[in-house]
Amino acid sequence: MARASWIDDDNHPDLDAHVSQLEHFTTAIADGVVDAGELAIQADNLKAAMRAVEGTLSDEQHAAVTKLLAETCAYAVMQVLHDMVQAKAQARAQAQAQAAAQPAAQ
Repeated sequence: MARASWIDDDNHPDLDAHVSQLEHFTTAIADGVVDAGELAIQADNLKAAMRAVEGTLSDEQHAAVTKLLAETCAYAVMQVLHDMVQAKAQARAQAQAQAAAQPAAQ
C-alpha cells in the first residue's frame, strides 16, 4: 500500500483523508453532536492506538512521535478556535447586514 503524505500539495497539514477512514469517527459526527459515550469510545481508540505504537518505538522515535502528537493536538484546537471565531464574525456581519436592510425595506 502506498504511503499517503501527512502534508498536502499546498504545504498544509492534511490528515482529513486518514480521519475520514475512521468509521467510528464519521459515525459519531454524522448527526453533528458528539455525546459523552462517543467521546469515551474515541478516547479508548486513541489509547489503544498509542499503546500499540509506543512500545515499538526507540527513545528517539518516541520523542519525535510525542512531539508530532502534541503539535497535532495544538493545531486541531487552534483550527477549531479559529473557525469558531470566523463563523461568529461572519454571523455578526450577516446580522448587521440584515438589520441595515430592514429600515430600507419599510
